[in-house]
Amino acid sequence: MLDKLRLLAKDTVIYGTSTILARGLNYVLVPLYANLLTTFENGIQALIYANIALANVLFAYGMETSYLKSASEALRQEGGSSRYFSTAFLTLLLSSTLFAAAIVLFAPWIAVAIGLGPGESEFIRYAAVILWLDALLVVPFADLRLKRHAIRFAAARVTGVITVVICAWGLIVGFETGLKGAFLANIAGSLVSFLFVLPVFSQFRAFFSASMLKEMLRIGLPYVPTGIAGLLIHLIDRNILIRVPQETLEALYGNGYTPSDIVGIYGRVAAFGILLQLFIQVFRFAWQPFFLQHADDPEAKTLFRHVLSLSTLFTMLVALCGTFFVPDIVRYHYGGSFYLLPPVYWMGLSILPWIFCSYIFDMISTNLTAGILITGSTRYLPLVTFAGAGTTTAVCLSLVPSMGMDGAAVAILAGTVVMCGVMAFFALKVYPNRYEWGRLLLLFLIGICCAFVPSLTGFSGLWPRIVLVACYMGGIVAVFRHEAGYAVRLIVRKVGG
Repeated sequence: MLDKLRLLAKDTVIYGTSTILARGLNYVLVPLYANLLTTFENGIQALIYANIALANVLFAYGMETSYLKSASEALRQEGGSSRYFSTAFLTLLLSSTLFAAAIVLFAPWIAVAIGLGPGESEFIRYAAVILWLDALLVVPFADLRLKRHAIRFAAARVTGVITVVICAWGLIVGFETGLKGAFLANIAGSLVSFLFVLPVFSQFRAFFSASMLKEMLRIGLPYVPTGIAGLLIHLIDRNILIRVPQETLEALYGNGYTPSDIVGIYGRVAAFGILLQLFIQVFRFAWQPFFLQHADDPEAKTLFRHVLSLSTLFTMLVALCGTFFVPDIVRYHYGGSFYLLPPVYWMGLSILPWIFCSYIFDMISTNLTAGILITGSTRYLPLVTFAGAGTTTAVCLSLVPSMGMDGAAVAILAGTVVMCGVMAFFALKVYPNRYEWGRLLLLFLIGICCAFVPSLTGFSGLWPRIVLVACYMGGIVAVFRHEAGYAVRLIVRKVGG
């Protein structure tokens, strides 16, 4: 089992390094946009990119997951997956071209539908190009993951993001293109990523199989409502905030703010949840191929139980650190002349604890998908994610009028909690496992208490918070003392050997 855990760790490191580097480079753009674009322009970008993420699910319609599953079986049984690759890519090429053309044609109406004005239709058309290119990358990237070509996968992703960063700085700073430069830079990055995955197309053949497509659609289509609902949990907030009446905004934040301004502030602050979002994405990249490959192992359930405990503990620790230290990082005056986010954005920092906490339940849900996919019980996924999305939407509609941005963040947490609970119900029904729920709940509650200590006691300085984090780490070791002792003995043997 340790060898398999090391294999997962190795893939996680490779995928993780590339994803962290890519997101880290992309993160350089947050202060660029915050300092050189207005809050109104940031709001337009945040709203459109939220809807790009939703539309990506429609453009891909579960083909990534279905290709991974179908092609992995073909590799085991036939030794090759070129027929599945060709069928999947040709299907996405045709459908994404039609979808993108429709968006370009109806851009003014789409702009109004999502809460913008017809004058912003230019950015909707740029979004259509981004969606088209992203759809063409779905199958090549999935193939690289399947065949564990992690280095090439990493190179394609990182180089694409480097291109985005360079182009964004050049266009916005050098040519003063404003918001248009952000969209054009993203298009350039996607084009460069596509060039890097071209070697994958050596297996492409002029081949199409209706039966293979039917098989992949049977597996992948349940992921469409699931994917949309899952994204709605983290993105419906922007679409509701943009529709808040002006008089409500004035009552909450005073004069001088439009709905687009609030969406811009909310979006830029929420981006600092990248700490946990990165880890979960990294984990997901390595986790799905890993549990599919080891589903039939005798010790699979024990392995999966340890993975859930370890990943959740790490997520809770990072969530506490983020709650304590990210606001200080944002407000620090670098060189006496530069902020990561200018002061106008600071009124949104109160959303961060809710955002960080929501990712804990995201991590647990990610682990639990193993049982659903291993048993082929994907019919439950729409129920899981629609429960979460429905909760998020209902809470958001209820709280945003009275709490504004904080209400939207609370709604995200509520949605992830419900989604996690329903996921656990169905996953354990089809794939029973004895997870360490009691000990994990205890540590979650201890973490909540630690988070409230500075505000309740007035000891909010840096060192008291560092001490609290150290105490929480000690609590983790104490609650999981047997596992911690085993890990220490293993490390000692490795170092001694």
